[in-house]
Amino acid sequence: MSTTKPLRSANITQGAARAPNRSMYYALGYKEEDFNKPMIGVANGYSTITPCNSGLQKLADAAIEAIETAGGNAQVFGTPTISDGMAMGTEGMKYSLVSREVIADCVETCVQGQWMDGVVVIGGCDKNMPGGMMGMLRANVPAIYVYGGTILPGRLNGKDLNIVSVFEAVGENAAGRMSDHELKQIELHAIPGPGSCGGMYTANTMSSAFEALGMSLPYSSTMANVHDEKTDSAADSARVLLNAVKQDLKPRDIVTRKSIENAVSVIMATGGSTNAVLHILAIAHAAGVEWTIDDFERVRRRVPVICDLKPSGHFLAVDFHKAGGVPQVMKILLDAGLINGDCITITGETIAEILKDIPGTPGADQKVIFPIDKALYKEGHLAILKGNLSPEGAVAKITGLKNPVITGPARVFDDEQSALKAILDGKVKAGDVMVLRYLGPKGGPGMPEMLAPTGALIGAGLGDSVGLITDGRFSGGTWGMVVGHVAPEAAVGGHIAIVEEDDSITIDAHQQLLQLNVPEDEIAARLAKWKAPAPRYTRGVQAKFAFNASTASTGAVLDKF
Repeated sequence: MSTTKPLRSANITQGAARAPNRSMYYALGYKEEDFNKPMIGVANGYSTITPCNSGLQKLADAAIEAIETAGGNAQVFGTPTISDGMAMGTEGMKYSLVSREVIADCVETCVQGQWMDGVVVIGGCDKNMPGGMMGMLRANVPAIYVYGGTILPGRLNGKDLNIVSVFEAVGENAAGRMSDHELKQIELHAIPGPGSCGGMYTANTMSSAFEALGMSLPYSSTMANVHDEKTDSAADSARVLLNAVKQDLKPRDIVTRKSIENAVSVIMATGGSTNAVLHILAIAHAAGVEWTIDDFERVRRRVPVICDLKPSGHFLAVDFHKAGGVPQVMKILLDAGLINGDCITITGETIAEILKDIPGTPGADQKVIFPIDKALYKEGHLAILKGNLSPEGAVAKITGLKNPVITGPARVFDDEQSALKAILDGKVKAGDVMVLRYLGPKGGPGMPEMLAPTGALIGAGLGDSVGLITDGRFSGGTWGMVVGHVAPEAAVGGHIAIVEEDDSITIDAHQQLLQLNVPEDEIAARLAKWKAPAPRYTRGVQAKFAFNASTASTGAVLDKF
């Protein structure tokens, strides 16, 4: 295969001085003519740890076959995963965000160490996406992301189920609103097979964002893992990548400030996960693009929510796909002047060129995607709140709420488990504001998600009447009066560390305010007495993460020195 510039891999496979290098390839079955072909990495996140990744091997196989048929050499390597859904509520949840960095390191290390000419990254679970994208951007060789695909809905008594159904059922059961038998049936039927959690939760949010960025193929972000079109798309992705290698089209050519703005616009329009704020900040950092937490608020104010998707809406990713998926949303936004049509994509086409044949009006036979003039919310749903509790910013998802304003007494917890127990024991009442702290990037460490407490609040019927703030994160399946990513975090002396039981706290999404209603002199006195807790880990990956992690307001990245 001819290219417009010399292959990177030629540096390690050609020339007399490279004979020892070539010997290693001969052991893998390479022929002499293979050294003139591009070496294409296939970062395969397959594992039987989680349903999200259990269906990836067939996608990797399809990509490998397509690479070799198109004249490339496929070099397969693995990346790890942590299942958020399985680790939720346990100490293992603290490894979820850590895994984003480990995955990024794996991709960067293998691509650079083996001097690959391009890479296909295949992943399913939440942190696979941002981790893979960060690694691709660091290596900056032609690259494409292949999402493993969403899961099909579970079914019980004629209703669709998903992973969040189980967490909310736990709360209903504890509140006496659901029998043990009903809870067990939901547990048995919620997850029917392979694929990532089915709503516009973190995995589907990030896959949609990658399609909007131009780093994945059109429609690929909302396909179901079990459907043949997902396997076909993996093969198509590999073929597109080979052409990108030929054209020397790299990730940092594609991921720019304008394309990130497109991705955030789609996140807002679809009602995506709060985790997208953290991950987009980290991706921008890896790309060397200037993007701050305040940019999210700027985009939110001009982009409406036009999709009725779970967790705060009604439909799942499979329904979104049938309704036209990300391309339909982007065409609506493009026609309204809300995204940049001149951004290049991995296909070599611009966004406008890709969308040119898509109708500007969503189909009348679906109820998932709405036109701009019938938006569900006139502004986006991910609000950045600031105040004396979060001078660097905090993230609130404000859709699905009757009134996103509450002032109430603090109920303070220094860990997730005691907070969950208080909810299940009926000790948290309407009007309370729960404070879950020492759960940030450094304090957790690893910024665990709080789906168990928030799901329990929803199940107990308290989703609209109890506030919850944390320096940790939320699952993409979370909704309610919740505010996460509070920064600075408790572990570094942020004001959340000195909140006391019964202090008055205000959450006001209308004013973008998160306020501790305590006199400034009292706050100063408390801060003067505060002492940093001892690290929870002193060795290993958690200790390294806690030592290096930046604040959540800059993405909790490990290389912001």
